[in-house]
Amino acid sequence: AIGAVMSWAFDFRIVLDPEIFLVLFIAPLLFLDGWRIPKEGLFRDKWTIIALALGLVVFTVIGAGYFIHWMLPAMPLAVAFALAAVLSPTDAVAVSAIAARTPFPKRLLHILEGESLLNDASGLVCMRFAVAALITGTFSIGGAFSTFLWLAAAGIAVGVAVAIVSNAAKDWIARHFGEETGAQILISLLIPFGAYILADHLQASGILAAVAAGIVMGYEERTGRALAVTRIRRAAVWDAVQFASNGTIFVLLGQQFPGIVAGAGRAMRETGHDGTWKLLIYIAAISCALFVLRALWSWATLGLILFRAPPDGRKLQTPGWRLVAATSLGGVRGALTLSGVMTLPLALQDGTAFPSRDLAILLAAGVIMVSLIAANAGLPSVLRGLRLPAETLWQQEEDEARVLAARAAIEAIDEDLRRTGMQGTDAALHMQAGARIIALYRQRIEARLNAGKDIELSQKVDEIERGLRLVSLAAERKALYRIAHAGRLGEESTRALVREVDLQESRFSIR
Repeated sequence: AIGAVMSWAFDFRIVLDPEIFLVLFIAPLLFLDGWRIPKEGLFRDKWTIIALALGLVVFTVIGAGYFIHWMLPAMPLAVAFALAAVLSPTDAVAVSAIAARTPFPKRLLHILEGESLLNDASGLVCMRFAVAALITGTFSIGGAFSTFLWLAAAGIAVGVAVAIVSNAAKDWIARHFGEETGAQILISLLIPFGAYILADHLQASGILAAVAAGIVMGYEERTGRALAVTRIRRAAVWDAVQFASNGTIFVLLGQQFPGIVAGAGRAMRETGHDGTWKLLIYIAAISCALFVLRALWSWATLGLILFRAPPDGRKLQTPGWRLVAATSLGGVRGALTLSGVMTLPLALQDGTAFPSRDLAILLAAGVIMVSLIAANAGLPSVLRGLRLPAETLWQQEEDEARVLAARAAIEAIDEDLRRTGMQGTDAALHMQAGARIIALYRQRIEARLNAGKDIELSQKVDEIERGLRLVSLAAERKALYRIAHAGRLGEESTRALVREVDLQESRFSIR
């Protein structure tokens, strides 16, 4: 809305070059999504994600393509297929933006994110061959399949290679010259651009390259080679990049609408109809068709894969309407769809204008808006009380990991006390300090072991502890500022002490 107002009221408009747009905004955001998406969930639900990312795209292209051509006979079937192809992939950026404000079940969110990270290649291949069929009059299934394999395989390979080489280089530099936090952050910011540009140069999928590089970064971070301060500052920088880029994307998206609407008259004349209101009917009809197709495929996919019969012979579950509706509404279209439809060629080989190009762009833009509004308006009520098949017992895994980490810490403290306590002159002080820290770790172990017997009890204990920690830390910070305002604490000391409290608070605030 802000972008449209800026364009209409102030005549301030930025021309959107799809290729530059994809490199500058989409590549780093999808890189970050690949970096932060839980890999266990991605691989656990891989068949559900593949069914949505590949099968649903083909199903949508065929079903929506024929529907659009039936509704708008003036639009050639190949153009209708191309439009359906760019409408079939969901937008990971839009999904993440909506999920930040909507209480998504974690497993469903991971499925939707995984789908949106992978389905652009299949949609792009379908669009390319629909356009090629219109221009050349021929279509080859074998050629489409080989092109898809190259786009996907080469794109993923490039992303993995760029991430591995970049991380190896920065680790070598850190070992020989010391770790500079700013340089580490800069390298992480450059990786998605390098992966995308190299893959695009090889005629592979730059989007998949960025996603693959992000997934590799997730595994790289698990090695723990970076300093703690690097991880903290890098996360803060990427959070800022994510927030600013998300906002910029939708402002730029809004700025395109005045130019698109300006071509509405010409687009309507191509269909042989008059009246802009009919465009709204076409947009609503296409949006409904996409929703129905996605709901049918989601119902079948979730029923066959996610809700398959358990091995112990219990009764087969079926996906409820809430889950199907949430999965369908979660198929949000965004900037990727608009970028894709704007890459339709301006003319055919004989120099004539590409048929129904303006109409396709206008319909795609309208469907984007409908999907965004429907998701924001409908998902909160649909998701309320939604239940999914149980995930792995993540709470038990977390409790076990905390216990093992605490025991490792106690062993390390004991070893350090044996080494330094016998040699140092302050043996009693070492033992006293070590005993205090070990007592804290043992309390943590006991609390986790007792709470781990009951998952619900463990979650309640965690929530109570988080609340009390946040209350106490807020009181600490308030007292520090009060002391500083009274002139009893210097500015540098105030900043250092408040930063300590802030870091502790961030630990309990991020869940």
